Amino acid sequence: MRLQRSFLLSLQSLLLAKVAFAAFGFTTSGNSINVDTNAGLLFTVNKATGDITSMKFNGIEVQDPGSKKSHINSGIGATCSATRTGNNNNYIKITCEAGTLTHYYVARYNDPAIHMATHITAEPSVGELRFIARLRRAAVPNGYVASDVNGGSIIEGSDVFNLNSQTRSKFYSSRQFIDDQIHGVTGNGIGTSIIKGAHNRSCIINSGHTQTEQWASTVPSPSPLISLIVYQTNRTSSALWFTTGSQPSTNLNTLFWEGLSVKGLVPQSGRGRVIGTSSGVPSKFAGLQVVGFSNSAAQYWTRTDSNGRFTSPYMKPGTYTMTLYKAELGVATKSVTVTAGGVLTSNIASAEDNRSVIWQLGDFDGTPRGFLNADKIETMHPSDARMRSWGPATFTVGDSIANFPMAVFKAIGPLTIKFNLNSNQLGARTLEIATTNAFAGGRPQVKVNNWTGPAPSAPNQPNSRGVTRGTWRGNNIRYTINIREHSSSSHSAEILFIQQY
Repeated sequence: MRLQRSFLLSLQSLLLAKVAFAAFGFTTSGNSINVDTNAGLLFTVNKATGDITSMKFNGIEVQDPGSKKSHINSGIGATCSATRTGNNNNYIKITCEAGTLTHYYVARYNDPAIHMATHITAEPSVGELRFIARLRRAAVPNGYVASDVNGGSIIEGSDVFNLNSQTRSKFYSSRQFIDDQIHGVTGNGIGTSIIKGAHNRSCIINSGHTQTEQWASTVPSPSPLISLIVYQTNRTSSALWFTTGSQPSTNLNTLFWEGLSVKGLVPQSGRGRVIGTSSGVPSKFAGLQVVGFSNSAAQYWTRTDSNGRFTSPYMKPGTYTMTLYKAELGVATKSVTVTAGGVLTSNIASAEDNRSVIWQLGDFDGTPRGFLNADKIETMHPSDARMRSWGPATFTVGDSIANFPMAVFKAIGPLTIKFNLNSNQLGARTLEIATTNAFAGGRPQVKVNNWTGPAPSAPNQPNSRGVTRGTWRGNNIRYTINIREHSSSSHSAEILFIQQY
């Protein structure tokens, strides 16, 4: 009797499981792989290209009907296959292969989401490897105003527009990758967002835009492909998540990838971590310190807490250069070796030279924060009517640095700084100028009263636009100018910045 009851219970459980998964699954029709998530989301992948050709949530079609679909870059011409896998067969994995690149779409039972990951073993020929979701404006019209170019006219390249005296660009919705966990758009009863995993704080981009480092030669998976993000060196992935309009939780647990047999994945158990405390950075940078880890294969970042304590993401085994950043300026480095399953304690202290100064404008922190127009540059073109005048400008030491322009443009004219010295401050002096980026070989040359300083050599900076596409980031450079004594024979002086090209 007990055996019979046990058999009946098992049979009942099996029947319930079949009912629960009745809608979840995939079918193939011609070149279309049609997926039902059992959560209101149905999507279709073209198995001959790797493109997503349809995304319907609660009956609302979100995919744009145009000739270009949602895909990596502008399409990779992949060959795709689908399988049911994972615990209880509650995952659908679509594998799309194109040469050295493998891209995965995954549906998880009862998730209204398309989970994605990528593995690459060579620098892709597409130049900028990214996932582009081409969505139907009528379905999800509400997004980032600064990047809404609809109805605008082009003013630079093919990606910066003017609309009703305001500048717009796809670049103006960007944020630092370390803080960029979710992007989304909404419509009537629908919302869709790209979410990065909860522990995802480390990305490497393959982009010609202000690229400061070489492409890493080996890449673990899974990885998110979001806008200009190319691959993720952490274990986490991304998801294109659908809701009825509210923002989904960013607490995305992606450990399930470890059971899906994807290329290049190193499980959490095969990774290690670094913990420690940073020191020597001024207290006003509490909360703005970052510790980074990099080698030729991977990069990771983590923020410190207000006391300087940090815990790295789970990292692949290997030897890394650990760098302490004061905001965005590296101020110390050391070597650390990560082992599988290990937790290494390694503290790091700033090695920055903090000499006394007669006067200083702003902070050496790798950013223009606090300077004129710095609060607008990530969301506006320098020509935007909402920007304050760039110059020509004259600044008197002692005034608010909010009146000191964050950038100097050759076409606008020179920047003049006026200051007074005490009698015991006269004589030969050293002037230091810190820059974060420059375009077309731009570098500062100065004239102090009647003395003209030397013209620096062209800087090593990315050969691409910077401030016009919403960023100041490049190779931080510190110029040192030794001012001759006779030029400071009076108590008053002027420094004229002559921008060189």
